[in-house]
Amino acid sequence: MRDLFLIAFVIALIGTGFKRPFLFVLAYAYIDIVAPQRVSYYLLNSIPISLITFCLAFVGFFLADNKEGSRFSPRQAIMALLLLYCGYTTTTADFPVEAMEKWSWVWKAMVFAIFLPLTLRTRLRIESLALVMVLSAASLIITGGIKTLASGGGYGALTFLISDNYGLYEGSTLSTVAISIIPLIWWLSRNSTVFPSDWANGWMVKAFACALIFACLLIPVGSQARTGLVCIGVLAALVLRTSRHRFVIAGAMALAVTVAIPFLPQSFTERMSTMQDHKADQSASTRLAVWAWTWDYVKDHPGGGGFDAFRGNKLVIEKVDTEESGSGVSVETQEIHDAARAYHSSYFEMLGEQGYFGFLLWLGIHATGIFRMEMLQRRFRKSTLADDQWISSLAGALQNGQIIYMVGALFVGIAFQPFVYMLVALQIALDSWVVMRDNRRAAAERQERNAQRKQARKI
Repeated sequence: MRDLFLIAFVIALIGTGFKRPFLFVLAYAYIDIVAPQRVSYYLLNSIPISLITFCLAFVGFFLADNKEGSRFSPRQAIMALLLLYCGYTTTTADFPVEAMEKWSWVWKAMVFAIFLPLTLRTRLRIESLALVMVLSAASLIITGGIKTLASGGGYGALTFLISDNYGLYEGSTLSTVAISIIPLIWWLSRNSTVFPSDWANGWMVKAFACALIFACLLIPVGSQARTGLVCIGVLAALVLRTSRHRFVIAGAMALAVTVAIPFLPQSFTERMSTMQDHKADQSASTRLAVWAWTWDYVKDHPGGGGFDAFRGNKLVIEKVDTEESGSGVSVETQEIHDAARAYHSSYFEMLGEQGYFGFLLWLGIHATGIFRMEMLQRRFRKSTLADDQWISSLAGALQNGQIIYMVGALFVGIAFQPFVYMLVALQIALDSWVVMRDNRRAAAERQERNAQRKQARKI
């Protein structure tokens, strides 16, 4: 029954694109995030619907869509340069077969992200993509939230739509993304023109948004991802940064945490307590050892080792167990040998795979986004025009989401996560839309001044 529904939904979604080509873009975004072909047991999993929709999005845009206002921004150029450099490092990779496997989806994610801003020419299109991204991620988040409430979850035990570590289905990745989209969820509930956003007519939208935000906060609990807890802390700090009533909100947050702690699963609190002593936790100790190996590796290979270069690491991990017995403390040191351990950090992932140059390009893409969103906020924050106010709030939501991602990326290897690149594309589209509107206003003002001059000459 689930497969029949998925097949009907995907066919209907793709079918709408033949009437409105932009809907192919939204269809691909949904398929890339949810991966219904992996959820399906038959038919969908035997058809390359991702590649088909990807091609339809490009064909629809170039053959049938209106391209007025589309522009290629400097950040898209940086992304294109990073794409080309990743292609080069793939040809010289330490592990060519594994590198080619990762390249097979990385190039598609980056090409689509570079292409996306060209299609997002209006406010409605920007909102539509943001809405599809949120609702697509929500299909996993709501499932995870319900299972967390029902069973408490567990590290490596919480499954979403399917039991898989692909894309957002990995616990730490979904925890990071779930917390990072909370500002976007709140913005959509208050500013969207797709559905009523006022309290009188849109109370059901507000209720759903609040429930979805609660489900987002449950994902780190259910998956027991320590990264998610860090991201929640960053989100709290960002909320206080822009709030007018910091002390009231800080008190409400403290009260909410105090009330929630007794209801948290014991396994969750025990796992979070391992953050205090990384030497006693093998997972944390392994990460530090991988990071040290990567730093030494990139010194000898400044151009990087290509995708999955971590497969060449050999580690010696020192685990320290401390036990209190009576009046004394016993310390036991255990030496563990490991190999081919993943980076567990986007920063070290970029360093190890793409070297210094690729790392700087990647960092530049995200740092520029944070800077540009800050500029838009400052420019439109005090504007009284209705056409300006939504820009500042959306820029703030996208900036906060990216900051949360950048902090979460310290502990998760998601440097090429497609969902994040869609978030970057939204930032570029918003920035480009403002530039396009400014140019149109400037042109209209010039025409008006010229008309006034001509009228004055006649007089």
